[in-house]
Amino acid sequence: MSVTAASELLLPAAGGSLERFVPGEPTAFERPARRPSSSSRVFYAAAHVVADPLADGESAGAALDWEATLAYRRHLWSWGLGVAEAMDTAQRGMGLGWGEARELIGRSAAEARACGGLLAAGAGTDQLPAGQPASLQRIREAYLEQCAFVEGEGCRVILMASRALAAAARGPDDYRTVLEPVLEAAREPVILHWLGDMFDPALAGYWGKEDLDGATEEVLRLIAGHAERIDGIKVSLLDDAREVALREALPEGVRLYTGDDFNFPSLIAGGSHALVGIFDAIAPAAACALTVLDGGDVEGFERALDPTLPLARKLFAAPTYHYKTGIVFLAWLNGHQGHFRMVGGLEGARTLLHLADVFRLADDAGLLADPPLAAERMRRLLAVGGVDQ
Repeated sequence: MSVTAASELLLPAAGGSLERFVPGEPTAFERPARRPSSSSRVFYAAAHVVADPLADGESAGAALDWEATLAYRRHLWSWGLGVAEAMDTAQRGMGLGWGEARELIGRSAAEARACGGLLAAGAGTDQLPAGQPASLQRIREAYLEQCAFVEGEGCRVILMASRALAAAARGPDDYRTVLEPVLEAAREPVILHWLGDMFDPALAGYWGKEDLDGATEEVLRLIAGHAERIDGIKVSLLDDAREVALREALPEGVRLYTGDDFNFPSLIAGGSHALVGIFDAIAPAAACALTVLDGGDVEGFERALDPTLPLARKLFAAPTYHYKTGIVFLAWLNGHQGHFRMVGGLEGARTLLHLADVFRLADDAGLLADPPLAAERMRRLLAVGGVDQ
């Protein structure tokens, strides 16, 4: 049987129909000989975790396949990208608690030291009991505890948005009461984290303002008062015009890390750095694009990343917080893990039609590294869903 025949599939299509599909050849991405320089942009990929498929689902906490999880970080570093650890892409707050995140950060830090990989890690307040009110003092102490651990492992702190703070704060002053002492205690400049409610509904009204204009004013006020303590701010609002305006208003030396998985090519080309979940799935394309950008070729950079944009917009389609399902699905298709299972059973969060569209768009972007393997795995998934080939 030819490779083409072996890869042919019947994929679900709109309206409940099936259509024949044959994956094309993958793009021949060239792995960089060295990590791209920081002369242009800093790129972090927020990395996913690989669940242990044989763990007892009734036991407390998230059970991870540590070797596969760490191997994926080595994959990202091999393409010259930084890793943003224990973020929402790793199901932080959606199955991964602080206990597991702490171990993940420690293990990843050891791997980063061994290979010289760039690593930053999320520090939040999720050791506090979920759904229970917490005082501002306790929230501040929780942040300080996690920041001390992250810095103790040699990582840059990403000061994650806190559900507890969003619930407890009665206005912008409460955010400053909590965060200013945390910034002052940091040994190295931190990355602030503004995650919109499309990623986490519990974070609506962050920074103490319901409207985004007011929230922007408040975060700029916080940054202006502590600019020497802040490396940058990661913004995930899926609003490119707002991001550009915020970037232009930042003090000199404070980076804007885009978290906009809908508009990242143009935002990076325009001056944003990047800390995004989509880079987990498109690492080869992202690394090659950054190499081109380091050479000063902005148009070439956009040409390298633009083919990935339809895939990104599909992965992060509403409900956006389920983008992790597509990220893990692509890692499975590309042979980085031996199963399509997720912490908390979130592999079931997207429909077969959605996953079929992800398959098509990944193929369009040249990101199915081994089309026969990807087709065989897709065939198995479809069979479980009752789609006979």
